[in-house]
Amino acid sequence: MKAEKLWMKYINKYPNNKDKTYEAWYFGNNEKMANELAELVVGGEKTATTSGLCFYELDNEELPKEGEFNIILDWDNNAKCITKTTKVYTIPFNKVTKEHAFKEGEGDKTLSYWRKVHIEFFKQELKKYEKEFNENMIVVCEEFEVVWK
Repeated sequence: MKAEKLWMKYINKYPNNKDKTYEAWYFGNNEKMANELAELVVGGEKTATTSGLCFYELDNEELPKEGEFNIILDWDNNAKCITKTTKVYTIPFNKVTKEHAFKEGEGDKTLSYWRKVHIEFFKQELKKYEKEFNENMIVVCEEFEVVWK
């Protein structure tokens, strides 16, 4: 199902949100990651995500805000669910907590697993901008809840 169709189903059920907007996107930078993380969200395991503040700055994008809606896609742009952002904060990478790592729902949900996969991911993404990973880089931590699947 396409994002617009899923959004219309949601709006038909909850017309008080008809004036709201959404962003549609997938997690990660490859098919396996996008599909696995979308399923973790749908299944309720993943209720948080982390991105690099520098990417918002480099791409001239606004940070997510509490109360915003997102349609989570799989790699093929199929809409999997709608989430609502409940919390957004920035913090140095090396200060991310085990509680946040657990909410990300990935792997064994430990901080050490979270650090390993996020260091790898950020290194890959930063290369595209000819930048290097730094443990002190500021990250954007976002928490959300599924409001429609």
